[in-house]
Amino acid sequence: MSPMLEKSLVHKILVIKLRAIGDVLLSTVVLPNLRREFPEARVDFLAEEPSREVLEGNPNLHEALIFNPKRRSGFALVADVRKRKYDLVIDLFGNPRSAIITLLSGARYRVGFRLGWRRWCYGIVVEPRGGEAHNTDFNLDALRHIGIPVKDDAPLFQVRNTDESFAEEFFREARILSRPVVALNAGGGWASKRWPEASYAALGDRIAADAAVLLLWGPGEEECANRIRSLMSMPASLIPRTSLRQLGAILKRCSVLVTNDSGPMHIAAALGTRVVAIFGPTNPELQGPVGSPHMVVQNARLNCLGCNFTTCPIDHPCMKELRVEDVHDAFLRLFSTVHTRGARKIHEKAANIVHEKK
Repeated sequence: MSPMLEKSLVHKILVIKLRAIGDVLLSTVVLPNLRREFPEARVDFLAEEPSREVLEGNPNLHEALIFNPKRRSGFALVADVRKRKYDLVIDLFGNPRSAIITLLSGARYRVGFRLGWRRWCYGIVVEPRGGEAHNTDFNLDALRHIGIPVKDDAPLFQVRNTDESFAEEFFREARILSRPVVALNAGGGWASKRWPEASYAALGDRIAADAAVLLLWGPGEEECANRIRSLMSMPASLIPRTSLRQLGAILKRCSVLVTNDSGPMHIAAALGTRVVAIFGPTNPELQGPVGSPHMVVQNARLNCLGCNFTTCPIDHPCMKELRVEDVHDAFLRLFSTVHTRGARKIHEKAANIVHEKK
């Protein structure tokens, strides 16, 4: 154990990660390692409302503290955290709100990253590797810095039996129980991360020759999914309105997910579904799907990839100029690893695409 941390004094632990669903899911890698090192301690996690289902049911957690700024003030949240008398608070987010919560928590040990003025809110400061290491490793660096061994590095997403039943009933009603199913996810938190709807439609038409096509959507995305279906000449099914865990159960049943950089990408990867991930302004080395086999597709003809721009000054060429053929080629190669029947046919298609490019 690190000389900065006396293990015998740690009985209550709070981990903080606010905002995006995918980021919260990738931060669950710290929980089994904390549980192993502090088997008798209480471990809680503070996140925001959209990530509730990412955390609830995690066997390494006692409680998920969910903050909704529309329903509760920051002052009330700080009062609640102080009342719980945590011994160790680990801030994996490092924005002003999470840093202030950590500072005012009353914890003996306050761990966070050296990010601007927020460093002064922590008693134990970790050098960040945000531009060098994958998000999972960035989170685990906080544990390594305080001497906690890292033996688990896989995100965990829990799906319940009721969610599995929901997915099975939907597949039965959609009449796709007996076919390979490929999901397409055209959503994404930033407009600059989204491959065009027309491109997804063209890809769906090609995939429909080998599998049933399922169009995913989340809050505010149903019209997008409907437009893609209307642009397709082959049939496709829209998923119903789902919770995150119901979405996870649907993804578990899919052979492959083709997706933008998004929360569903990380959920699918955590559940063992193969992913074809389309990346442009974000860096797959830092935010890509965890585990293997997955495939990342980028418009390699550009030198501005990974810019992290939420809006693009040159009209999104990383997405708009990414060819359907390139994504379909990646899909064929990944799909053939799941379905050996007909793999020769699929490999022949991929070879033809490569030949056409030459």
